[in-house]
Amino acid sequence: MDVADIPAVPEWLPEHLQAEGIESLYPPQAEAVDSGVTEGENLVASIPTASGKTLIAELAMLASVARGGTALYIVPLRALASEKHAEFEQFEQYGLDVGVSTGNYESEGGWLSGKDIIVATSEKVDSLVRNGAGWLDDLTCVVADEVHLVDDAERGPTLEVTLAKLRRINPDLQTVALSATIGNAGELAAWLDAELLDSEWRPIDLKKGVHYGQALHLEDGSQRELRVRDGEKATAAIVRDTLEDDRDADGNVVEEGGSSLVFVNSRRNAEAAAGRLSNTVANHLGPDERAELQGVASEIRDVSDTETSDDLADAVEGGAAFHHAGLARGHRELVEEAFRDRLLKVVCATPTLAAGVNTPSRRVIVRDWRRYDGTAGGMQPLSVLEVHQMMGRAGRPGLDPYGEAVLLANSHDELDELFDRYVWADPEPVRSKLAAEPALRTHILATVASGFASTREGLLEFLEATLYASQTDEGGRLETVADEMIEYLERNDFLEREGDTLTATNLGHTVSRLYLDPMSAAEVIDGLEAADERPSALGLYHLVSRTPDMYQLYLRSGEDEEYTMLAYERETEFLGAMPSEFEDNRFEDWLSALKTARLLEDWASEVEEDQITERYGVGPGDIRGKVEAASWLLGAAESLAGELGLEWTPAIREARTRVEDGVKEELIDLAGVRGVGRKRARRLFEAGIEDRSDLREADKSIVLAALRGREGTAENILENVGHRDPSMEGVEPDPDAEPVVENSGDAAGDDTAEDQASLGDF
Repeated sequence: MDVADIPAVPEWLPEHLQAEGIESLYPPQAEAVDSGVTEGENLVASIPTASGKTLIAELAMLASVARGGTALYIVPLRALASEKHAEFEQFEQYGLDVGVSTGNYESEGGWLSGKDIIVATSEKVDSLVRNGAGWLDDLTCVVADEVHLVDDAERGPTLEVTLAKLRRINPDLQTVALSATIGNAGELAAWLDAELLDSEWRPIDLKKGVHYGQALHLEDGSQRELRVRDGEKATAAIVRDTLEDDRDADGNVVEEGGSSLVFVNSRRNAEAAAGRLSNTVANHLGPDERAELQGVASEIRDVSDTETSDDLADAVEGGAAFHHAGLARGHRELVEEAFRDRLLKVVCATPTLAAGVNTPSRRVIVRDWRRYDGTAGGMQPLSVLEVHQMMGRAGRPGLDPYGEAVLLANSHDELDELFDRYVWADPEPVRSKLAAEPALRTHILATVASGFASTREGLLEFLEATLYASQTDEGGRLETVADEMIEYLERNDFLEREGDTLTATNLGHTVSRLYLDPMSAAEVIDGLEAADERPSALGLYHLVSRTPDMYQLYLRSGEDEEYTMLAYERETEFLGAMPSEFEDNRFEDWLSALKTARLLEDWASEVEEDQITERYGVGPGDIRGKVEAASWLLGAAESLAGELGLEWTPAIREARTRVEDGVKEELIDLAGVRGVGRKRARRLFEAGIEDRSDLREADKSIVLAALRGREGTAENILENVGHRDPSMEGVEPDPDAEPVVENSGDAAGDDTAEDQASLGDF
């Protein structure tokens, strides 16, 4: 289909697409148009990665906006939200207004009401529904990206319930669901009253196979020699082969070398593999590439002063990188950009990179097809869907003539197994996880509190509109679990029941609005009510670390004794009774929460980031995640304390501020000035400037000295604090106020890294 023939889209769109080099639609895109996607029809598109799903979404949204409506694009990850927002901003030149919203679960997002296209995570949309965002009534089109993630136990129920609620709010809402190829796309289409677009078409071929011995065995039965040299691992051999140009008999380059994505099963393996493969890649880099990669490595070191940052930068200088959730956001963005720009030749990643972020490559190598599963107590095979998601990253349209996805076998039997298990297998059907207790506990309260149901019968009727209800053959299962959860919510004063009528209490409304798991709220309330004196920061950090909404740090081998001793040393600070050592699971959970709380306390006590990452065995991204979760949960605790009339709100507010800014109590005021943060606040304090009042009246030469002669930084900070004359023109740093350089791992000697204002800059 020629782009000029697409019906019902804005008149500027065909010319815009042509300027982007798109003259005609891919077959699946044309099929979507024929199915009415630009004319308001519901659609489930189950097609491979790189087959044009995003343009299908854009056609639906732009056509909906052209009819005077508002479109919402739901993504599973914050990183993907930022990527899609940047992508859709190209339409603002035609008068559209594009917004993105991912955080602050207590907001109703009123500022989004004037937007034409809104990008948000499913959790954010769920919170907007709970907080009564009026503009949701105006939605005419919703796109659910990666909708197969309804199968995910963590995120799936929220996406499922959110789609059901949006469709209840507006029965005429157009729903477009985008998915990788799955085994039961027809079930999703039936649930969403949608047309099904189920296609295997890709713009470039994807060749799947298994490497074994000295050959690559492909799914069509062919084999190609791919030798592993003496002392070389199979992964390195495949990466080397990918990098080498293909030449004809006369030595002419027929096909230039390409990049590789290597999927492994743990962070440690990703880091180790990247370090080794940088030696393989380095020989294939030109002088200009080396220089550019050194620049990227320098930026990576500036993101954080940690061993992880240094290891990543070292690998990047050799043309390789690792990518996992323990990296800071800035790390991940720099790696992704350099890989897309073809500077980085190989990225070793955990499976998180397969979840939607745009990082295609010539070859995908699935090195590890098993990973540790705590519930099973050992290594378990990955699902076919996960492996196919990884494989789908192979082949970059417009850059590669084909893509290749390779699994690694260690024996002939494993070669056969991998073909049967993954290469020739169809992805599993996706199954709703809504009937699990934590999910229903949360969503039943939210459904009642936000007015979607006011009776038990109405609640069950709403739940019948979910995917779970359409899939289950367990008669009465949903009703049984729902009744158990209603009883739990009533027992904890979140719901009231009178006959068949269900009403959220004031406390229940607060818990739903705060986006808390009701069990987290119950834990926090019990802890705060048990306090008989002002809680300490550690006590509050431990309290929120005990909740289901905080991912606790694992206890490493030998740490039980260390944290048991700490638990007894600081037992008086805990909010609530410590369990007995003989209650194995409860006591171990208590200690895991204590380890998490201790990390937060270290951060709020200005312990250096590299010391924290080493002490707790975490990455800078993990610190950021724990800080964000603690900040949100402490904010919720403050609201709950206010709701219950408890006197601990000042202590909670202080603990929250300290962990947000990473400062001791005396720096709270200074660190709150925009542009200051933990390290600059400490240097200003040591120069005699103790709060924002002092800073507002400070001698500029002292400020400039404390900020290491950074005139621009000093001017911005003084302007932000309201100094009468922030200009640094003609000002010289006071030598008596210059900070002392220490070699204590605080990066004070690094003029760039040490000026990281706070962890929020990640």
